[in-house]
Amino acid sequence: MSSKTRMNVYFEPELLKQVEALALRRNVSKSAVIEAAVASFLSADASERLEAVFARRMDRIDRQIAGMDEDVAIMGETLALFIRFWLTVTPPLPDSAQVSARAKGVERFERFLQSLGRKLATGDRFLRELSRDIDTRRNGGEGPQ
Repeated sequence: MSSKTRMNVYFEPELLKQVEALALRRNVSKSAVIEAAVASFLSADASERLEAVFARRMDRIDRQIAGMDEDVAIMGETLALFIRFWLTVTPPLPDSAQVSARAKGVERFERFLQSLGRKLATGDRFLRELSRDIDTRRNGGEGPQ
């Protein structure tokens, strides 16, 4: 029988619950679970496993960033096309109509902000909605107009 030395350690309550659950599932003592975890952490291949875990996480983050880059590019192009269209089709107003046009613009902008706030609160983003519309049209449906 091997000689073991007692050691007192402190764990966060949630971590201790996980250790206890694993010990129950494996039908071993909590000490055995912790001893195996420490031995694994100190083993020569632990750093290789840790590096592999980090590499997988970095790959996932890289894919997420690439998706965000595409989303930002789409939003930039959408905004540029809208501005070009708006500037092309909007006739200049006579001086006599400027005051009422500004007032109407403030009113419309307030409605826009309210609508944007509701949209952001639901979590349903423009690009997701746009993707659904495009998919619907590609599959033969009309999609929302």
